[in-house]
Amino acid sequence: MRDVLSIIMAGGRGSRLMPLTEHRTKPAVPFGGPYRLIDFTLSNCINSGLRKIVILTQYKSSSLTRHLNSAWNIFSRDLGEFIEVHPPQQRVRDTWYMGTADAIYQNLFVIDAVDPEQVLILSGDHIYKMNYQKMVSEHRETEAIATIAVTDVSREEATEFGVMQVDDDFRVTGFQEKPDDPTPMPDNPDRCLVSMGIYCFESKIIRDYLLEDAEDEKSSHDFGKDVLPKMVESGARVQAHWFEDENRGTEGDKRYWRDVGTVRSFYEANMDLVSVSPQFNLYDKKWPVRTYHGQYPPAKFVFDDEDRRGVAIDSIVSDGVILSGGKVRRSVLSSGVTVRSGSLVEDSIIMDNATVERDCYISGAIIDKNATIEAGTRLVGDADEKLKDHYYTGDGIVVVRRDYPDNEFHSDIGNM
Repeated sequence: MRDVLSIIMAGGRGSRLMPLTEHRTKPAVPFGGPYRLIDFTLSNCINSGLRKIVILTQYKSSSLTRHLNSAWNIFSRDLGEFIEVHPPQQRVRDTWYMGTADAIYQNLFVIDAVDPEQVLILSGDHIYKMNYQKMVSEHRETEAIATIAVTDVSREEATEFGVMQVDDDFRVTGFQEKPDDPTPMPDNPDRCLVSMGIYCFESKIIRDYLLEDAEDEKSSHDFGKDVLPKMVESGARVQAHWFEDENRGTEGDKRYWRDVGTVRSFYEANMDLVSVSPQFNLYDKKWPVRTYHGQYPPAKFVFDDEDRRGVAIDSIVSDGVILSGGKVRRSVLSSGVTVRSGSLVEDSIIMDNATVERDCYISGAIIDKNATIEAGTRLVGDADEKLKDHYYTGDGIVVVRRDYPDNEFHSDIGNM
């Protein structure tokens, strides 16, 4: 894999995840306790033997850059390894990135400097486990100019994806981006074959397509809408690669791939992690997920009497958590969280360094970093009313903004 350059698109605004993306790009959103969303794609790269990585940022990237410097400074330039963060630089035009294809076009100088045989384009905000080496190997064996990772979804969901048709050799014969009436799979009228937004390109050939696309004033400069359909229509070999999941040790459907693009989907993916048999396995030593854990002490559960007992059941409890007489059920607690006496937290997500004061009841909530829930507060996700100074989704979840009640950046910038 030394001749492959991985480029991770990590500039997403994530508007449907507001207010979790109010101060950070979507790939920097915390997930599953100590992780950030981008950790899953980066872990896939490392586990696949890919160690030449470029990350393209754009929207509110300070938190992401800080995390990458802390968690992913593990590469040796002397061995030809690197991870580089490239914000928009307006080197070729005076605009920010206008689409996924334009983002790569504006960074062709990076590809030219590395001179790889293949370029692997990845998204930095999906949760899944995939061995990219298998995809690159199939791309080379079929002598394709482009290979697209694919999975199947229901016809209802397919309107949000690029939908493909393939022949018996899995060569792509048709590609439609987010069609209103998606074409189903021939052997299953209820399912569609869709793109996962993971692409492997021959570097020199994709360069020509990007240059042509940049000159097209009618183009939206997007891979799914413009570049890939043109490749298929030209008759060039565009191959589909069936997603083979590396997620092991869980029950049910093994193929796990989530785009946690909404507050509801983000909440449900976290809640899966605290189930008895979660669909996504964080504990597989053969496919580890890396992150930065910080200099936190071990978690602590204090008091053991009838009125004050620190207890966590069916929950993820990260380093530095203190359950000071509080009770937690079916919840995800990130590092440094404190739950004080008399409080009950259930079916909720609490992010780094947030505090739940005494005698609170929290259910169906997401509490962002550094927030303080005042004593006696009741937060219930399925409440009918919108809550003052909070963000209520109207979908059974209440989200507390970071740094609440101040709603300002925390004074310690290292804790962004």
